[in-house]
Amino acid sequence: MRYELMLPHQIRKAIAENRPVVLPLGVLEYHGEHMAVGMDTLAVIKSLELFEKEAEIVILPPFYYGAASYAVAAPEGSGSVQVGGNVLAPFAEELFYSLLRIGFRNIHAIIHHQTENFAAGMPTDLAFKAAGRQAIFRFLEKERGEGWWGSAAMADYYAEHAEGINFFNWVQVHPLMPASMHSLYPFDHAGTGETSLMLALCPEAVDAGRFADNTGWYTASAPEASAELGQKGVAMILDHLRGTLSG
Repeated sequence: MRYELMLPHQIRKAIAENRPVVLPLGVLEYHGEHMAVGMDTLAVIKSLELFEKEAEIVILPPFYYGAASYAVAAPEGSGSVQVGGNVLAPFAEELFYSLLRIGFRNIHAIIHHQTENFAAGMPTDLAFKAAGRQAIFRFLEKERGEGWWGSAAMADYYAEHAEGINFFNWVQVHPLMPASMHSLYPFDHAGTGETSLMLALCPEAVDAGRFADNTGWYTASAPEASAELGQKGVAMILDHLRGTLSG
């Protein structure tokens, strides 16, 4: 269900059922001459649209304005939009804090951009991860007052934590393609892997007639892409989402 189309009674039902509330998170970045600049975000949006057919989730309006960087190409004429992590973090904290105030406790952001480094973190996902923690601390202090963790009411904290009851899981950030998938499907930038994903998920974002216009080394394998390969990647992504968004 799309959040912007929900009525208040539907929002209250989603809260009561603890449905996953998911933010498609991404960037606008140059992906060669053959592919749309929104590829990273579109991959998340289209995957969630497929997952939505089998699961009760709430999809927030997507956020495209992450830290693309100019590592791939200068912005002039390429279309890359760069918004630094130091700017993203305050926005993300306010967004997550607002969602907590509404009543959601199962909030997720899914990102594809630069996630080969997800364990260490890159500017966009780091900004949103930190913001999620800040929003949770801020919300708990508002609701319970200073010293909330040290109160007698929290005496079972470690026992509950061991059982998986953890309010720091109220806001989480995940990669669209986990590290375990990288050895099973081509992980690249605008090459075979990403081009195949777009052919499977959003074919209008690919123009095969532009392959010959590419000059970057990272696009060399793009002509080998196929919708069939992309569908294999989509199947793995959906399996990952089933595990990630099941709680």
